[in-house]
Amino acid sequence: MTRVMVVDDSKTVRSYHGSILKSMGIDVVEAENGMEALEKSLDSNIDLYLVDVNMPIMDGYSFIQDLRKQENHKTVPVIMITTQAKEEDKVNAFKVGANIFETKPIKPNQLQAYIEILINS
Repeated sequence: MTRVMVVDDSKTVRSYHGSILKSMGIDVVEAENGMEALEKSLDSNIDLYLVDVNMPIMDGYSFIQDLRKQENHKTVPVIMITTQAKEEDKVNAFKVGANIFETKPIKPNQLQAYIEILINS
């Protein structure tokens, strides 16, 4: 079964993304910040990450940088979904290793399309 980790400090956002993923038959793992997500990534086989930028303890950029240092996570797809909408934010996301950058709220059909492209192709 496909597993996706939703990394966001907002319980509402984690729930929203989780409901879309679960409707697709995807197993969802949640984390409130980058540090928790890194810890969970060590023990889990994750097929895709949905990551926010602004979070306490460890932000999304730092999380992706650290994730990419792990041998088994160098190529796992990452979608950064954030309220940050400046071009600079998008460039920074790609610099640290994100595959896709989207602003919140992402539409369910858009998220489903990205998942089809990144893990089901």
